[in-house]
Amino acid sequence: MGSVGSWEETVRKAEKLVEEAMKDNDASHDAAHVWRVRDLALSLAREEQGLSLPSSNSNTMQIVELAALLHDIGDYKYLRDPSEEKIVENFLDEEGIEESTKMKILRIIKGMGFKDELAGSTTNDLPPEFGFVQDADRLDAIGAIGIARCFTFGGSRNRVLHDPNIQPQSDLSKEKYMKNDEQTTVNHFHEKLLKLKALMKTKAGQKRAERRHKFMEEFLVEFYEEWDGRA
Repeated sequence: MGSVGSWEETVRKAEKLVEEAMKDNDASHDAAHVWRVRDLALSLAREEQGLSLPSSNSNTMQIVELAALLHDIGDYKYLRDPSEEKIVENFLDEEGIEESTKMKILRIIKGMGFKDELAGSTTNDLPPEFGFVQDADRLDAIGAIGIARCFTFGGSRNRVLHDPNIQPQSDLSKEKYMKNDEQTTVNHFHEKLLKLKALMKTKAGQKRAERRHKFMEEFLVEFYEEWDGRA
C-alpha cells in the first residue's frame, strides 16, 4: 500500500473524511463510533491474525483499518444525497489504493450490514479481514455502549421508548428492518442486538461479545422490573 509515511497520511485523510461526512449524524453513528470500531477491529485482528490469516498477507492490518474507518460513510440511514454512496470509492481512487486492496475494502463495507444478513446474503466471497471489521462494528452495538447508542438513535427518530402492547417482530425481513419506524427502542434489543453474539465471525469477537451480551440481558431484566413498578 506504499511507504509508512504515505500510509499514515492516508489514515489522517480518512479520519478527516469521517469527521466531515458524519458531522451531522446523531451521536449513535458519529466519528467516536468509528474510532471505537477501528480500535476494536485492529485489536481483534492482532489477537487472531496468526490463527486465521495467512502470514504472507502483510497489508491485512491496513485493510482492516481503512475498512473500519470508512465503513459508515454513505450509510442508508443517514443518506442525504445519492452521491454520498460513491465517497469511499472516490477516496480510495484518489489515494491511489491498488485495485485488489480497494475491492477488498469495498466488499467488506458493502457486506457489513445486519439487513444483508437478514436477506440471507452469503459471506463466502468476502475477504478474511471482513470478520474483524464486522465483529468490531457489532461489538460497539452491544454492551453498555450499545445500550447508550440504541437509545440515542431511538431518540433521534422520536421512537417510543417501550410499549408492552407492541411485540418484537420475530420474522423481521430486510425490508421490514429498513422501514422499522413503528417499532419501539426496547424491541430493537430483541430484533437485533441480542442476536449479534451468535453472529460473530471471529473467536476473539465471540469471546468479547459474551460479556457485553450478558450486560444487556441484565439491563433488560432491570428495565422491565422498573417499568412495571416491581423494582
